[in-house]
Amino acid sequence: MYIKKKLEEILPSIIKDIFGHDIDPGKVLVQKTRREFEGDFTVVIFPFTKLLGKSPEEIGKKLGEALIEKVDDVESCNVIKGFLNLNLKAGYWLDFFLEHHSDVYYGYSEPKKERPVVVEFSSPNTNKPLHLGHIRNNLLGDSISRILEAYGQKVKKVNLVNDRGIHICKSMLAWLKWGDGATPESAGRKGDQLVGDYYVLFEKEYRNQVSELVDAGENIEQAEKNAPLMLKVREMLKKWEEGDKETVCIWEKMNQWVYEGFDVTYEKLGISFDKIYYESDTYLHGKVIVKEGLKRGVFFRKPDGGIWVDLSQEGLDDKLLLRPDETSVYITQDLGTAELRYNDFHPSKMIYVVGNEQDYHFKVLKKVLEKLGKPYSDALYHLSYGMVELPGGRMKSREGTVVDADDLIDLMEETAEKITDELGKTGGMTKEQKQLLYKKVGLGALKYFILKVDPRKNMVFNPDESIDFNGHTAPFILYTYARINSVLRKAPNDKLLPLKKTIAASKIAAKEKELLKLLHDYPEIVMESADEFNPSIVANYAYELAREFNQFYHEFSILNEPDKEISGFRLRLASFTGIVIRSAMGLLGIDVVERM
Repeated sequence: MYIKKKLEEILPSIIKDIFGHDIDPGKVLVQKTRREFEGDFTVVIFPFTKLLGKSPEEIGKKLGEALIEKVDDVESCNVIKGFLNLNLKAGYWLDFFLEHHSDVYYGYSEPKKERPVVVEFSSPNTNKPLHLGHIRNNLLGDSISRILEAYGQKVKKVNLVNDRGIHICKSMLAWLKWGDGATPESAGRKGDQLVGDYYVLFEKEYRNQVSELVDAGENIEQAEKNAPLMLKVREMLKKWEEGDKETVCIWEKMNQWVYEGFDVTYEKLGISFDKIYYESDTYLHGKVIVKEGLKRGVFFRKPDGGIWVDLSQEGLDDKLLLRPDETSVYITQDLGTAELRYNDFHPSKMIYVVGNEQDYHFKVLKKVLEKLGKPYSDALYHLSYGMVELPGGRMKSREGTVVDADDLIDLMEETAEKITDELGKTGGMTKEQKQLLYKKVGLGALKYFILKVDPRKNMVFNPDESIDFNGHTAPFILYTYARINSVLRKAPNDKLLPLKKTIAASKIAAKEKELLKLLHDYPEIVMESADEFNPSIVANYAYELAREFNQFYHEFSILNEPDKEISGFRLRLASFTGIVIRSAMGLLGIDVVERM
């Protein structure tokens, strides 16, 4: 990154000196040279050709000659069409290595003197346990928070619990009708799982009632609206919003069961929050905002009493903000939450980690905040991610076909135990060490398999593929880290020579240079991942680094190398690689393993 920045800064003045033209620094593009070409860094010439009125080859040749003369680290160059490829001196890579090889915070940026970034993720409903879809949400939010912090941002991790609404009342009504006073203790179920059972039961009985009404002659829309269970659940929602004591008491009891269950799952995943908001609080603030907007003429009331906003000028549809009976909708509480969050943290950005099925919702939310003249409307950012499915297809909460997060975590740990034992990775370990290994490998495999995929893409999670020790997986990367540790443990002290005597630059082999170049990339990888809110950039880098190290490990001897300078250099190179692997996996929320 250091030489890249230096080249980007000096090129405009060189172009001015040679060609007599001022170049917009934003048009100067320096990037890593592609593997199929000779070079370390490449200057893209095409943006200059029109202004300078010369061929890319001529521009590249003159710039290359000037860079060799003016930049000590540039040794040679070649021009291929519109690309100037630069070779750096071996001394540059050695100097970089000597400066950073033992820095455990390598790749991290200095803290920025900016307002914090708020990252909202998880956002579960209290009518069901966390499932595989929630896992992707939680892992993305947690990893993005870690990456932004590594990039120097202050981050506030928040969770908005959807603890009220028609879906919550469905579980409550089903428990009242068919629960017979069951509790998590009496049923032997985690609280969130027990409540989820009643949500599924409600939907089953409700669909039966809808079918009966359709058979009796009603159309599907009428039947869904008039089914006795739906009428009852709407009545329950109204009672809750009016503060009916009995209804609120049931709601508090069942929600507490769910929160206790959520806490267990969050602890397993290593997830924590700086603040938790509850929709039962924020929707009230949202109702005040909606009514204020109505008074100011920003919103309008329809004849049935519902409050709406006209977004036709913004290319969107009219949006309901408050129902005729004054019960709220999702956007009501989102308006309230945004304002409360702004008042709490005054963030520079509010990132909402929410699936892409809510893309339209967040466009509407942003436009409504703009219409209200809220100063934080521009800070809203929807980190939209794709759906995650299993090889068998999409999951459906209402039908009870979701994969429970706790069950999946347990399955991953069991799979890790089976495969690591089969491969003989646990020799000489105690029972406690084995259990910790299974946990780290299983959870790491789950996290990595999800985070290595670009968030914007839909994905299929395959548990078996995720624990392949030879694949693009966490176990492969974790095994590489354990291998590095094994080498370091075996190294005699005399192999670690003083830094100044480590190695002459001329002795660095091509494969060692490739590894150094990858290590050199790490700060820019963190920066790019933070700028794009995309953990897959870090994840795929970690795999590439592990793969490159393994190739180096198989081609070169470390401990048995007779030249002490070379052997010492390779040991330190292995150690530096381990530091960066540990750091990168940490940004994904994955713990490395010391032995395997």
